Amino acid sequence: MLRIILFVFAALTAFAPAKAQDADLNALLETYRANIEKPSRTTIGPVLEDLVDSQLPAVPVFLEKWREKEVWQRESDGRFFFVEDATDGKVMLIDVDSGAEAGLADKNDLDNLKPNSGVRGVIAGALVQFQLSDPDPERRLQALTALERDPEASHLSILRGAIESESDPAIKARKERLQRLLTIQFGSDQANRVAAIESFAGDPGVDARAALNPLLATRVEVFDAVPEGLNVARLLTPGSDIEPQSAYQMLVDAGKARPVVPMADRKQALIDNIENGMVAGTPVAELVTQAARDRAYLALAADGSVPPLVTPDEQRSAVANHVFAEIYAEKDPVLTTAARETLANISGTVGLYQFVDLALDGLSLASIYFLAAIGLAITFGVMGVINMAHGEFIMIGAYTGYVVQQFIPNYTVSIIVALPLAFTVAFLAGVALERLVIRYLAHRPLETLLATFGISIALQQIAKNIFGTQARPLTSPSWLDGAWVLNDVVSISYIRIAIFVLALAFLGLLLFILNRTRLGLEVRAVTQNPRMASSMGINPDRINMLTFGLGSGIAGIAGVAIGLFAKVTSELGSGYIVQSFMTVVVGGVGNIWGTLAGAGMIGSLQKVIEFFNPSNTLAAQTYMIIFIIIFIQFRPKGIIALKGRAAGD
Repeated sequence: MLRIILFVFAALTAFAPAKAQDADLNALLETYRANIEKPSRTTIGPVLEDLVDSQLPAVPVFLEKWREKEVWQRESDGRFFFVEDATDGKVMLIDVDSGAEAGLADKNDLDNLKPNSGVRGVIAGALVQFQLSDPDPERRLQALTALERDPEASHLSILRGAIESESDPAIKARKERLQRLLTIQFGSDQANRVAAIESFAGDPGVDARAALNPLLATRVEVFDAVPEGLNVARLLTPGSDIEPQSAYQMLVDAGKARPVVPMADRKQALIDNIENGMVAGTPVAELVTQAARDRAYLALAADGSVPPLVTPDEQRSAVANHVFAEIYAEKDPVLTTAARETLANISGTVGLYQFVDLALDGLSLASIYFLAAIGLAITFGVMGVINMAHGEFIMIGAYTGYVVQQFIPNYTVSIIVALPLAFTVAFLAGVALERLVIRYLAHRPLETLLATFGISIALQQIAKNIFGTQARPLTSPSWLDGAWVLNDVVSISYIRIAIFVLALAFLGLLLFILNRTRLGLEVRAVTQNPRMASSMGINPDRINMLTFGLGSGIAGIAGVAIGLFAKVTSELGSGYIVQSFMTVVVGGVGNIWGTLAGAGMIGSLQKVIEFFNPSNTLAAQTYMIIFIIIFIQFRPKGIIALKGRAAGD
């Protein structure tokens, strides 16, 4: 008898699915041959479960190959292989267990297993536990990204097991963060979930808010009395927190009140009950008022011919006799309390970081306005010239950078070459404009304004004739791609940072030129008192020419910087001329520090207005101009008033 029992046990063991570590992978695969040949999202689960439980070392490679459609099946015996190209149209079979060569085969004798996208997604989920402990850090990061994209309850234990063996501090921190997020969603222990929730206090990450918000999701329900044993978010007052009509409809849907008969149904009911020109004893000709139609309908309702009406008093009474409440989807009040407090803490932190982000955006925009306006501030302050063509010098600089990149494909080198070249080209253009036009219109501001406006149009048309009307690319170096990201709220592009650094560099350079060089001394002398400067041997015409050229050259450099993130077209400069004049006027004409203050004020003001009105940039600019007009009424000489000739003018 004992021998018979042992024989039966051995036979059952032989036909059971292999799960031991010393099992043969191909034998295990052949057990699920039909499911592997024609897999689906529903039938593939047991296959993957047994493969993972087998702990065979070849399983991760097989799953990865299967997901990538690189598993082949031999038609003659159904065995599974990987393949490599060989000679004479043959392929080399690779054993899925050992990875050893298993002989040549004709490709026509093999079937390529190609699971659909849904099955590949399920396979990818099973691969995660192997990838989380992969020796390659990049593979581990990819596995974490996959978990973050589509987390499941089963991933929590897998992730916890992978944290202990992690050697990379950054990856370990990311694993621990994801483990806390999954604990919030799928954890079974209340204390652990509360600890995980509280650990995100003050964390501005979007993933933290995405994990916490579902805990505070609510639904509105109606009760006969104040509910007990439920996690109530708040009781609702009809007429204040919920519309009375909506509240009554909830009662109807819950079977606690009679439905309201719509007006269209009441009208149709009257039509359907017309007999011999009468409705419930009332002639049709008399049903010309709503009161008459209501009386006829009530008469029909009294006979049971139509559904009875629900009076407003009945509706109010039904609503008043019931309790309406928002109920948390999460049943544990301890968890919802912790989530609510943590989200309130996070909200304060997010508000602070939004202010920081807004300040950085304002600072970035201010640096752009400063670069665009500083040249205008110098020429306007020294010469008193309203140069409407200043924006076109910005455009000249941008196109100079574009031309340089056509000859120097290395973007880093091309930008380094383009900056001084743009200054030179714009400087010469400014000198030519001063020599040919501005000099002959001195002390005639209206004629100067009209002349430079005409020159602005002419320069735009020349640019269109040379470069066309389509935008030209001015490509930034690869090291300026992307953005500096502090967290999910605060970020700023590297291009904006580079422009800010460039603006600081030019601020320092201009201060050095004006305060430490002979040219700067002569410029300041002509600015403050041109007659006295002339009597001291300084040539005001020469200083005006050099100053105008210097301001134009700086505008050319600003054009290269602006062209890195804006479209380089013939109208590029016209988009900054208004802001440049506003910056100069608000800051104080002819004063570098005033221009810096004006750029900071206008840049910050524009970003604040756009923050409160993000969908309408035109309205934002309108509000900004109105504010500046009011500001000038109280401080007509700007934030930092200039002394000397410009102040007198």
